[in-house]
Amino acid sequence: MTAIVPVASGKGGVGKTIATANLGISLAQAGKTVILADLDLGAANLHTILGIRNRQPGIGHIISKKSSRIEDLVMETAVPRLHFLPGDGLLPATANLPFFTKKKIMRDLQNLVADYVLLDLGAGSNYNTVDFFLTGSFGLIVCTPETTSILNAYSFIKTAVFRLLYRSFPANSPERGIIQDFMMERLEGSSDSFLSLTERLDSETARDIVRTRLQEFCPRVVINNGRSADELPLGGRLRQIARKNLDIEVEYIGFLPHDPAVERSPFERTPTALAYPDCMFMRALRGTTSTLLKIQPEQPQFPMYDDDADLYAAARRYQEAVTDNPV
Repeated sequence: MTAIVPVASGKGGVGKTIATANLGISLAQAGKTVILADLDLGAANLHTILGIRNRQPGIGHIISKKSSRIEDLVMETAVPRLHFLPGDGLLPATANLPFFTKKKIMRDLQNLVADYVLLDLGAGSNYNTVDFFLTGSFGLIVCTPETTSILNAYSFIKTAVFRLLYRSFPANSPERGIIQDFMMERLEGSSDSFLSLTERLDSETARDIVRTRLQEFCPRVVINNGRSADELPLGGRLRQIARKNLDIEVEYIGFLPHDPAVERSPFERTPTALAYPDCMFMRALRGTTSTLLKIQPEQPQFPMYDDDADLYAAARRYQEAVTDNPV
C-alpha cells in the first residue's frame, strides 16, 4: 500500500521543502521506493533543492492539459529508488486549480506505485493546499520554534480539521450548514471545541462521523531550525491548543537543529543528505525517518465527499447533454 505523506507549513520560510527533499532521500536510502512530488503550485522549487534543472514537464502539464497521465511525468533521480514529479511553477496559471483538475491529481497521486509519495505543498492554508494535505492518511507539518510559526501551524491545522469535517458530509446537507455556521464562531477563549459540534447535529450517525474523524486525524509535527532543547516547550504549546480547541492530538516526530550545512546546500545544488550526510541536521532527520517508517497508513472509516460534488454533477449532465444532442 502506497503511503501518501503530504508536507505542509502554516507559513513560508520554515524549511519545509528542504526537510521534504532530504526526508525523501533518507527514506530511499533506507530501501524504500519514494516519489517526491512538487505541489507548491505557482512557486515550485523542490527541483532546486534536489539539484535538478527545471527542464522536465510536471504538474503544470496536467493543469494545462498538455499531459493526461501523471505517472508519465515521474522522472528518475541520481539517488537509487528516489523519483521526482516536477511542479512546473514557471507555467502561467499553475496556481489556479480548477476543481475537476484537483480531483484528478488527487486520484492519480493515490494510484502511483511507490512505498512513499511525499507531497511538498505550498505554504499557507488555502483550500487547494488543505485538500491535498487531506489526501494522505497522515500528514507532516513543518514549523520553527517561534511563536508566529507555532500559531500559523495551529491555524493550518484548524482549517484542515474544518475542511475534514465539512467534506465528511454530502453537498447541500444540513450538516455542512451547521459546520459552516460553527466555523464562523471563535473557538479560542471560549468553552467550545470541535467536539461541541456533536451537540448541534441531529443524528447519531452524524455525531459518530465527527467523533471518529477527530479521533483519526493526527497530524505529525516536525520542528525545524532548532537552536536549543529549551525551545521544545514552545512546540508543546501547539499540542495544548490543538487538544483544547480542536479536540485532536498532534504527534511530534522530529526536532531538527539549525545547521550551516543546510544553508549551503541549495547554493551548491546538492541536497544536504548527499553533500553532508553526517551533519547535525541529517543525524536528526534520520531519527525522523525511523519514526515515519513505523507509522502505518490507515484507511478512514467514512468517505470524504467532494466539496464541489454539485458542480461535478452539473458538469456530467452538461457533458451528457452535449454528447446526446450535438450542436
